[in-house]
Amino acid sequence: MELVGVQKTLSPVLKAKALDNRLPVPILGDAHAERVMRRLDPGYDKGRFRASQLGLAAVVRAKVLDDWARDFLADHRDAVVLNLGCGLDARVYRIDSPATVEWYDLDFPSVIELRRQHLPPREHRTLIGSDVTDLTWLERVPGGRPVLVIAEGLVPYLTEADVRRLLTSVVDAFPTGQMLFDTVSVSAWRASRWDPIGRMYNALFQCGFDDPAALADWHPRLRYVDEAPMNDSPVLMDRAPATTRRLYRLLNLIPSFRRSSRILRFRF
Repeated sequence: MELVGVQKTLSPVLKAKALDNRLPVPILGDAHAERVMRRLDPGYDKGRFRASQLGLAAVVRAKVLDDWARDFLADHRDAVVLNLGCGLDARVYRIDSPATVEWYDLDFPSVIELRRQHLPPREHRTLIGSDVTDLTWLERVPGGRPVLVIAEGLVPYLTEADVRRLLTSVVDAFPTGQMLFDTVSVSAWRASRWDPIGRMYNALFQCGFDDPAALADWHPRLRYVDEAPMNDSPVLMDRAPATTRRLYRLLNLIPSFRRSSRILRFRF
C-alpha cells in the first residue's frame, strides 16, 4: 500500500510514539505504536540517530489530546468521537472509551487499509476512508449526540478555507461538543517550505495562526477554552533524555520556536 504526500507523515509521528514507549518512564506508553512500527520498519531504531527522541514534542501533543478526550468522555458517555487524520495512532485503544461511545477513525483510504492490516478491530469503532475535506463523510455519522473532534497533526496541512469549512460544518451538524487540535504559527507555516522532513514527504504546511483563539469567531456557537504547551511542556522537560531536554531548552530560548506549535481546545 503506497502512501503519498501528507499521508507519509504518519511514519515519523508513529516512530516518535514507538521510541517513547522505550523510555524508562514513557510519556504516552503506547505499546501498539512500538509493535506496529517494528512491523513497518524492523530497523527503525537502529543506528546512531534513528533512536533519537527529538520527536517527543509530538508525543506530548498526543498525551494532551488523550487526557482532554478522557475528561470529555467521562462527562459525555453517549458521545460520538471523530478522530480525524487518524493515521496509525492507537488512541481508541489507549483511551478505552465506554461501549456507549461511537468512535470514528477517518483518514485517506490507503491509510485506513493500513489500519486494518496492523491494528485490531474494536466494537463501536468505525473506519472511514475519505479525504477529510470531502465533507460528505459527515453524512455517515449520527447527529443529535455530543461530539468530540480530535485532529492530531492535521490542521496545519489544510488550507485556512478548508479548516474553516470543517470546523463550522461540524458545529452545524451536532448539538454540543468539543474540538481538540493543534495549529502552527504563521512563521512556522511560512518556514515549512524549507523544512527537510516536509520536503522529503512533499507535505508542507498550508496555514498558520498567531492567534488561534480567534478561530472561535468563525461560528457564533464556537468558544475557545484553553491551550496546552507543546515544545516547552513540563512533561517533556521531565521525561525526555538529558540530551533532548538540553536541545529543547536551547530552542525554546527562541520565542518563535517556543510558540510555533499550540495544542488547542474549543467547545460549542
